[in-house]
Amino acid sequence: MSPTPLQVLVLSQRPLDLVTSAHGPFIAHQARTLAEVDELLNQHAWHALVVEFGPGLSTEQLLHWNGLARALLETALVLVSPEPTLAECQRWLQAGVREVASSREMHGDAAGRVLRMAIERKRQDDAARRAYSIDLATGLPNHQQLLEHMTHLLALREREPAPMAVVVLQLEGLQSVEASQGAEAANVLRRKAAVRLRSALRASDVVASLGRDMFAVLLAWMDADEDAEPVARKLLATASVPMHVSGQSVPLGMRYGLAQFPAHGRDAQSLLKRATAQAAGGEGRLVRLGEAANDGA
Repeated sequence: MSPTPLQVLVLSQRPLDLVTSAHGPFIAHQARTLAEVDELLNQHAWHALVVEFGPGLSTEQLLHWNGLARALLETALVLVSPEPTLAECQRWLQAGVREVASSREMHGDAAGRVLRMAIERKRQDDAARRAYSIDLATGLPNHQQLLEHMTHLLALREREPAPMAVVVLQLEGLQSVEASQGAEAANVLRRKAAVRLRSALRASDVVASLGRDMFAVLLAWMDADEDAEPVARKLLATASVPMHVSGQSVPLGMRYGLAQFPAHGRDAQSLLKRATAQAAGGEGRLVRLGEAANDGA
């Protein structure tokens, strides 16, 4: 029986030849822009995403791409740079990138080896995370735990229909804080955001961490479908109070995406994917944290 091909999305100005690689089999699909990558992430599941820096794409553009957190969550992200420095490699690996390769490495069978190793690392990391139900940086349930909880709840909803929704919230500007003040400052902000979200909800609602700058809120019990939107707006209002780190107010923003059962899907993956795509794609409302008065947080 032939192994299932590994699906690879490639953002580069040159094609990546993976057909003859001994580390596959691979099926590569070419994209030309980050906007096109966003669309393809919505349409298909990918084992890996290869992004090559060049005249049309800088490191800063990628850092400020709304879809970065989602790409890190759903794919083994491999970055390709002409001559990556040690500092650049460390920075990206800390952010969750699986591999940083030089342009000369990404040819022939060597490219296949880099990709396969990145995919296997992500598989191992995902398996390790499944063994732990908590995101250590925030103390919240992690992505896998949220999916399991949603799956159990959706099975109940099939027997006893009732409204249910998931809201995904993405912090904007966290990358800039990490770059200027360090990873620990960014983690402090994540913890503060987690506390605020948790305090704004009922005990029956679930707040989970989806990665470096994304949270999910599962509204498990609602009286009507219309209740989800006001709750999402309440969460944005809660987050609009300025946050401080080391005595400094930091400029952040927050976007959200919303998916409701059964209108937008009947399984956990579909609902979470829709809400995540909305938040990452900027379809949801954006609030700049700092529009309200400071509460000293």
